[in-house]
Amino acid sequence: MAQSDDKVEVTAIVVDEQGNPISGVDVFGSKGNKTSSDDNGQFTIKLLDDESVVLEKKGYISAIIMMTDLIGNITMKKSLLLASEDDEIKMGVATKYRRDIVGAVSSIKTKNRLTYDNTQWVRDYINGLMLGVRGSDNIRGLGSAIFVIDGVIGRDPDILNMEEVEQITVLKDANSVALYGSQGRNGVIVINTKRGKANKKEVNVNVRSGIKSPISLPNYLGSAAYMTLFNEARNNDGLDNFYSPSLIQEFRTSTNKYKYPDVDLYSNEYVQPFVNFTNAITEFSGGNEKNQYYVNVGWNSEEAWVDINEDINAGTNRFNVRGNIDFKINDWITSSLDGIAVISTTKGSRADLLSAGTTLRPNAYSPLLPIDLVDTSDPTVAGQLLAANSFDGFLLGSTQEFGVDAPVSMAIAGGYLTTVSRSTQFNNSINFDLDRVTKGLSAKAYISFDFYDSYDLSIENQYKTYEPIWEGESITGLNVYGEDVKDQTENISTNGFLSRFGLYGLVNYDTTIAKDHSLNTTLLGFYNSQRRNDVTQTDIDAHVGFQMAYDYKKKLYFDFTGTYVNSIKLAEGNRGAFSPTSGISYIISEESFLKNSKFVNYLKLKASGGILKSDQGITALKSGGAVDSDASAYYLYDVNYSFGNNVNWGDGQSNNRIDISQGENLDLSFEERIDLNLGFETYLMNSLWIEANYFNTEFDKQITFLQDQYPSFYDTFRPYDNFNSNLYTGFEIGMNFNKTYKDLSITLGANVLYSQTERSKRSEVFNEDYLQTQGREISTIFGLVDQGFYSEADFDTNGNLNAGLPVPQFGNVQPGDIKYQDQNGDNIIDNDDRIDIGQSSSPWTYALNLNLNYKRFNLFVLAVGQSGAQGNKLNDSYNEYYSVDGNDKYSEVVLGRWTPETASTATFPRLSSQTNQNNFRQSTFWLFDTSYFSINRAQLTYEFEDSFCKELGMEDFSLNLSGTNLFEIGENKDVRQLRIGSTPLSRSFTLGIRASF
Repeated sequence: MAQSDDKVEVTAIVVDEQGNPISGVDVFGSKGNKTSSDDNGQFTIKLLDDESVVLEKKGYISAIIMMTDLIGNITMKKSLLLASEDDEIKMGVATKYRRDIVGAVSSIKTKNRLTYDNTQWVRDYINGLMLGVRGSDNIRGLGSAIFVIDGVIGRDPDILNMEEVEQITVLKDANSVALYGSQGRNGVIVINTKRGKANKKEVNVNVRSGIKSPISLPNYLGSAAYMTLFNEARNNDGLDNFYSPSLIQEFRTSTNKYKYPDVDLYSNEYVQPFVNFTNAITEFSGGNEKNQYYVNVGWNSEEAWVDINEDINAGTNRFNVRGNIDFKINDWITSSLDGIAVISTTKGSRADLLSAGTTLRPNAYSPLLPIDLVDTSDPTVAGQLLAANSFDGFLLGSTQEFGVDAPVSMAIAGGYLTTVSRSTQFNNSINFDLDRVTKGLSAKAYISFDFYDSYDLSIENQYKTYEPIWEGESITGLNVYGEDVKDQTENISTNGFLSRFGLYGLVNYDTTIAKDHSLNTTLLGFYNSQRRNDVTQTDIDAHVGFQMAYDYKKKLYFDFTGTYVNSIKLAEGNRGAFSPTSGISYIISEESFLKNSKFVNYLKLKASGGILKSDQGITALKSGGAVDSDASAYYLYDVNYSFGNNVNWGDGQSNNRIDISQGENLDLSFEERIDLNLGFETYLMNSLWIEANYFNTEFDKQITFLQDQYPSFYDTFRPYDNFNSNLYTGFEIGMNFNKTYKDLSITLGANVLYSQTERSKRSEVFNEDYLQTQGREISTIFGLVDQGFYSEADFDTNGNLNAGLPVPQFGNVQPGDIKYQDQNGDNIIDNDDRIDIGQSSSPWTYALNLNLNYKRFNLFVLAVGQSGAQGNKLNDSYNEYYSVDGNDKYSEVVLGRWTPETASTATFPRLSSQTNQNNFRQSTFWLFDTSYFSINRAQLTYEFEDSFCKELGMEDFSLNLSGTNLFEIGENKDVRQLRIGSTPLSRSFTLGIRASF
């Protein structure tokens, strides 16, 4: 040791358990200084008298060594394969090494990945990278999983930025989620945020800025085309033209776009061709062996797609701050305090032009009227103009139909609407090391409080709009609507709030018996309550759980978990239920015949199963069985009475009739998830990781109304019953290959999920067997089978269908209407002719990711895809873009309409100015294949050399260029990518810098 500047220069040698020197060991001092061991295992570092150092190397157990112990050789123990600190899987209420996990669990750490995959939102990160997840939260097709963030169940991942996240873990099988009680029904996605590390002082900065451009926008027809085709629609209905040919010609040829407007609210005049966004995040972390901290501060800004009012500065701004603190109270108590605050503001006009653009006909009116076209020779007009507010030389245009509600006028002059969303979260844990009581005994208490609210701030100006009276090319008169009145007060209105309180306590005992036998037991008690505005009933989830994990020689593992859940959704005496699950795994590669294999480095077989009782599926239903989201999920077991109409008696007296709207069933109980998982994990040739699982999951005893056990007149008296059952079967396979060739490193990952579902049990009554849903896929689409269009030859001279052709019951049909197949041969086309025509959920989802690293350059690409499902163009999200009739605005799809001249090539039914009941019914005509393969995102990164970074005073410095939604292959991608009446699907390009200090 040598004294220098109040510091002591310490030299030591790191060796393994056999006494061999270990090179490349990272050594961290508590003041941020660090070094590493050389080929001889030796390192030198300057320390203060009371400092300690942290020693780390992949594959070895990390150690904290006080300066006084840095004498001679320091021994580091080698960790078992998949049992190092890098292999710790945080499962919310428990942490295990990957090697020790029995169930189906997938996990990914963000350390170093964010350098070459700089995605900032958690859901984007999950999609495509997590095995067994469809999209961002649907595990194995079961439905939306519950998120657990820093141990708190039910938190929203959308308030996180990825820089905060340390690890994402997906718990898929029943044994893995059992300790989460009822809320673990559909699986659990666990997110753990970053925490400070002893002797690791870090400052990280990530700044990104880029542009987004629409991939696809709705294409509506212009005025002349619309007017021409609307006349055609009226003629098809036996009506006269609505627009004269001469007027249509004026709209087609005139240069006066104010008198003959052609308005498209999706044009570049209203929707920006691209928007800018910027994201800046700074992290601070560090500490010593007693106290550690992590702080994340971020800002995100994005322009609005529609920004035609320069006074508003439309767009979104989001600010977040997080602080995670860990500290040591004494030798046996440690604690943590976490707090986060997020505030997001979205500002824009009071008019939603993207929504208005779906209905505003192109010829309706000119949104702006040039003042220089107004003839002021009439004193009345001159006075109107003198009193008018102008906007860049224009008046706000309108018509009698719209008055002051003209959308563009409101966007320009109507003031603004700012939506403010606030999220605050707090959690505290206290950890007790009870070795002094019994070696291996520990306990933990955890408490959390979350609050979310949203409110609107608005200025609601009144304004005048003007309907022009034209003579020639001049405006000689103005019809005025409204008044010009500035709103002097900012209005506030709430959008609601949600508050959540949670706590749990656990006791853990970990021991080893006779060297080869290890036992870990956990006893857990959990409580969570959630309140919403305007909802009287507080949602409460509570359960106790017990888990026992046993292993023999770290190669044979057995788990048993039992959870007793409680639900206030059920009647007294029926509110508790026990959920048993278990699992077993065997690391067969530890046996002598594989122990020294150069091909198989690791092989684990695993199986798990169990029954989970849950009340999450207990929700109010409509009479047809669909979920009634507006009704309470409580007291469904009870009988509902209400006063009905008066009953008059012969003596002149009357009484209120008592109606029953819901029958009683005090035996209503939990639904059951009956689960089986079989799988294996293997690591081959030190480069290829493979994980595969087969799953069979049944949701049994789901609530429904029994249809086949009560007569129809008993409809309103039917109680809820536990009857329905759904079956989910399939498999998932994930692979990851990593190889280095001199300066080139290749990492290739792939995952595939196949999930087929079945309505295994239903209570239903149909006239035709083929309408039964039991035995069919859950997302089965029932509809009519189209046979093309009726031709003129299908009708007699009086316009009646020829004898022998099935007669539709959806109104009179004409040539050009859709013809449907008669399934039951009754010579009538009605709802009994619907059959299974497809499914809306994709059974196949898959993803590929590639990471190429050559010297200082890195290329990352993620591709995702799906197949096997159909979409429906009549879906409400398309806002009648495809189902055009009556007075609807015309989109480009009607150009393929049926006419006698296009009968052989038509792709759209005949046009009609009436409501057409026949053509726009769910049928094969409107279905489309939703299969696709897309390059979801890609990023090119350059990391500067260490010498250059040191000159700048940095530890690391990198530049990156990334893009999202870059490319897609799909037969119907033009339909799938279309967003109508809402924010368009966009393609983005981002330039970013990352720096560490």
